Amino acid sequence: MARLRDQYRNDIVPAMMKELGYTNPMSVPRLEKIVLNIGLGEAIQNQRALEAAAGDLALISGQRAIVTRAKRSIASFKLRQGMAIGLKVTLRGTRMYEFLDRLINAVLPRMRDFQGVPRDGFDGRGNYTLGMKEQIIFPEIDYDKVDKVRGLQVSVVTTAKNNEEARRLLELMGMPFAR
Repeated sequence: MARLRDQYRNDIVPAMMKELGYTNPMSVPRLEKIVLNIGLGEAIQNQRALEAAAGDLALISGQRAIVTRAKRSIASFKLRQGMAIGLKVTLRGTRMYEFLDRLINAVLPRMRDFQGVPRDGFDGRGNYTLGMKEQIIFPEIDYDKVDKVRGLQVSVVTTAKNNEEARRLLELMGMPFAR
């Protein structure tokens, strides 16, 4: 069972009910999903990049990635509508909590010169997006088998109504925000 889910139910919900004045535990903000995304502009010329990135994303998330395709053609990028340009994985339930636990406790501390995650990654609706420059900071990835270092976006979608509630929820879960 996910350790972070138990912590949310037993510690975080009562604390947020007290802080934010909620009377119903079901109205307390919670995690809805986590979306991992890799943009692959290089996939236009190199189809093998898509396969390599899909393998990396499967190792990181524990489930198969789906291919994202271009919505419209852009001539200056030599991009046609329907071409594969990225990969994404949506995590929910137990996998979502396990991934967030791994991200907070194992992955982020491995980043070079880590001072905390930026506080300005919120979108105004309680969702947080974090960009990483390299996928090799995940312990599941074998550095020797990586063909190219790629970036990765992690979007944490919550049911919070505003940024302050979402920030407090993530702080209580252990997200290390920069001061």
